[in-house]
Amino acid sequence: MSRILVVAGTRPEAIKLAPVINELKIRKADVRVCVTGQHREMLDQVLELFGIAPDLDLNVMTEGQTLEQLTSAMISDLAAVYANERPEIVVMQGDTTTVMAAAVAAFYAGIDVAHVEAGLRSHDMRSPFPEEFNRRVVSLVGTYHFAPTPVAEAQLIEEGVDPSRIWMTGNTIIDALLETAKRPVTDRARELLEIVGLPVSGEPPSTEASGRRLILVTAHRRENFGKGIEEICDGIKRVVAAHPDVVVIYPVHMNPRVAEPVRRILGNAERVLLAEPLDYATTVHLMKHATLVLTDSGGIQEEAPTLGRPVLVMRTETERPEGIEAGTALLTGPSADRIAASASRLLLDPSAYDEMARAVNPYGDGCAAERIVDVLVGGDAA
Repeated sequence: MSRILVVAGTRPEAIKLAPVINELKIRKADVRVCVTGQHREMLDQVLELFGIAPDLDLNVMTEGQTLEQLTSAMISDLAAVYANERPEIVVMQGDTTTVMAAAVAAFYAGIDVAHVEAGLRSHDMRSPFPEEFNRRVVSLVGTYHFAPTPVAEAQLIEEGVDPSRIWMTGNTIIDALLETAKRPVTDRARELLEIVGLPVSGEPPSTEASGRRLILVTAHRRENFGKGIEEICDGIKRVVAAHPDVVVIYPVHMNPRVAEPVRRILGNAERVLLAEPLDYATTVHLMKHATLVLTDSGGIQEEAPTLGRPVLVMRTETERPEGIEAGTALLTGPSADRIAASASRLLLDPSAYDEMARAVNPYGDGCAAERIVDVLVGGDAA
């Protein structure tokens, strides 16, 4: 059986790799877990949620660190880990700097690279930055390409990846989401819902009991810094002003380039609750209670439709076009006019809302981790 090292650095990576790690352990694979600490507190929260204790922690982040310094430190530190651990396969997920560095270091060391969520493309090297570059690098050196959708698989083939090295698995975020959604509502989610006047119920959203509808907002992407974030905030203000029954919960990213304009524009807005960053389980339960989700995130485009929640994607393009094509998500860009108009249409037109809410989610069935581990260690590897 191959020795496998799983590398993760950020919260989204940990969420999407947790089902793979736990499935590897169920199969009694020879697996070790290394974290870089690219997202320190948020990463630790997810690992604790899924009961994962890392074997190695590089803790690479330092104050004022540039992207160049971070990349260099990660490649160097991971090279040392590989030399000591001697894995035959390194598993990574997505498109962060951790992932790119892990792939480059593995390529230099002659180690097989297994890429979970391979084949996503925006076709704009600067948006999202540096993620589009990162995921293309991983695809260049990958040995196992686990594509979440047929679109991702087709893009890999178009770029020249050997089709025999691609497996269409679905997205592991659905595995993680379905497991988390079954858990009791977190105390933090209950507290926030009570603040905005919404009941905590088993089958939300429930506007009948409260007369209120929740919009959950997440917006923090680098390409929206500046005017984009300001437009997003203006759009949110317009939606709330036009719909007296709407309340908003917006967990605000700690980056000053996000927090400053958000708090300046929305800090005193009626029926808008600006919260501190949330743990994953709380985010999932707020999505369950939301009527709409407005986001510039990648993962939430996949998660919210699983819960039957329409998504407005506040970006100019997305590497997840499947949701747009399926009708579970709508691309508005960071445009106040389009955000306000699109949200109002869904809030006012039940048929338009139901069409999005009931569209088939194209991102998976909750069995992606099993398919991935079948490839890595075989179906009878216990």
